[in-house]
Amino acid sequence: MPTVTLQFDAILFDMDGTLVDSTDGVVGAWELFATKYPGLNVDQVLSSSHGVRTVENLRLHCGITDPDELELEATRFEDAIVAESKKNGRHGIVALPGVAEIMKDLGPYGALPKPRWAICTSATRGYASAALKAAGVPVPDIFVASEDVEKGKPEPDPYLLGAKRCGVDPSRCLVVEDAPAGIRSGRAAGSKTLGLITSHSRQQVEGAQPDYIVPNLSKVTMKAVENGVEVTIQTD
Repeated sequence: MPTVTLQFDAILFDMDGTLVDSTDGVVGAWELFATKYPGLNVDQVLSSSHGVRTVENLRLHCGITDPDELELEATRFEDAIVAESKKNGRHGIVALPGVAEIMKDLGPYGALPKPRWAICTSATRGYASAALKAAGVPVPDIFVASEDVEKGKPEPDPYLLGAKRCGVDPSRCLVVEDAPAGIRSGRAAGSKTLGLITSHSRQQVEGAQPDYIVPNLSKVTMKAVENGVEVTIQTD
């Protein structure tokens, strides 16, 4: 299997579907919300909502327009992801394949003043912190959450802010994403993109045109080096 080795100043990770799997909790949360919003088609929502900010999903699928109500319902939804993730035999929020191994090498290098990696998520800070803790994934100093940007993915804002806070040029970053909206966000920011086939089909991921595609992070190694991070990708 061919490999490619690259060096970047920083790695910008998405969270859900990239570092952690919260599918069980997300399904449970939408099923819970369907009891309040009877027109909600859970299967349809699940096919299109991943990688998009909760407030935007609730506006689109639940018809909520009041800003204050949106914020309250977004908090309730994300609390429900954690609460519902272990109900009815569900497995909870867990780290995805390859994440633990990458964090053994990269984890200690997420600290200021020169962080080598960051998380840029469409989730709120409260939920993202809880999800990372549940999955045993460390929280880096640079942690861009939904409330930190006015425009979420697929706009470039989350990754532009992540690169800025890391003190690096976005063109010298690798964005790691599973969602087409997130891949497009990384590309729009001017970064190289690595697409994971963890939550969407290969066809959907390819449609977003990432620079590289792998099944998950078990096909990737990341090692901190003097001026950044060395990344080796086992390509298909």
